[in-house]
Amino acid sequence: MHAVFVDASETLADLFETVSTPLDLPIIVNRDPDVAPRQLPGVMFGNAAIAIIDHTALPTEIARQCLGLRHVVFLGTGARSYMNPEELAELGITVHLIRGYGDTAVAECAIALMWAGARGLAHMDREMRAGNWLREDGVQLTGKTLGLIGFGGIAAEVARIARGSGMKVIAWNRTPKSHDGVEFVELNALLAQSDVVSLHLLLTDETRGFLSRDRIAAIKPGAILVNTARGALVDEAAMIEALRAGQLRHAGLDVFDTEPLPVGHPLTRLSNVTLSAHSAFRTPEASVNLVEAALVHCRRIVAAG
Repeated sequence: MHAVFVDASETLADLFETVSTPLDLPIIVNRDPDVAPRQLPGVMFGNAAIAIIDHTALPTEIARQCLGLRHVVFLGTGARSYMNPEELAELGITVHLIRGYGDTAVAECAIALMWAGARGLAHMDREMRAGNWLREDGVQLTGKTLGLIGFGGIAAEVARIARGSGMKVIAWNRTPKSHDGVEFVELNALLAQSDVVSLHLLLTDETRGFLSRDRIAAIKPGAILVNTARGALVDEAAMIEALRAGQLRHAGLDVFDTEPLPVGHPLTRLSNVTLSAHSAFRTPEASVNLVEAALVHCRRIVAAG
């Protein structure tokens, strides 16, 4: 049995070759991060039983052509954005997720986007580079309320950092939870009370479009919206309208409906948006955690036969 890492970036490829040991199963690392789905059957050298996938879509019809494939180790939690796990299961292919590897990295990015939105840093930076001495009044976040929609490991880290900076933290979760220093409230109360709303839901059929037009309209006027989870959680058109109208003061976004974000996309034309290229989890520490967790999955699969 062997595995193929089908779409390795230079950083992850180096880590796989450094962290793995001779006792591990053979892993072929394809050092090409830009693999098209139609190329996957050819990349799966010798009908590998395990595919390690970072960001390449695996349509069900393509998976049918990957003879021998029985396991997909997806490097993260958002596999549903790239494949249909239920349809793959019908083909005898199990999708394995990796959780928790980048909780702190993603949380720090969410906090950075929040602060950038509060102080207009990206806007001032762009204007100054263009020769304009733009000065804007910002928002002081100490004493303000941060609302977390969804409460897992990342949200817990966001809460820790935000509370340390003097913010009140409230949260809503789909199932009952408790956490020191965090008040859990109904969703409508969170939307109405929060000066910053940060999304931390997994993308599922039930959560797709969760932040709908009506829910965006219910957010406290002048609030900042942060999304480091998945773009499809939000009604993008409604969010853009709210930003244009000033109902949302700012949006800090690391994820989008379409990735990479197309040239000329409306979000790129709004001054009250800070954009990052789905990179919240990209730190050396998180990458090492990710690779080690992927190898644990692979060893467990081999051990199970």
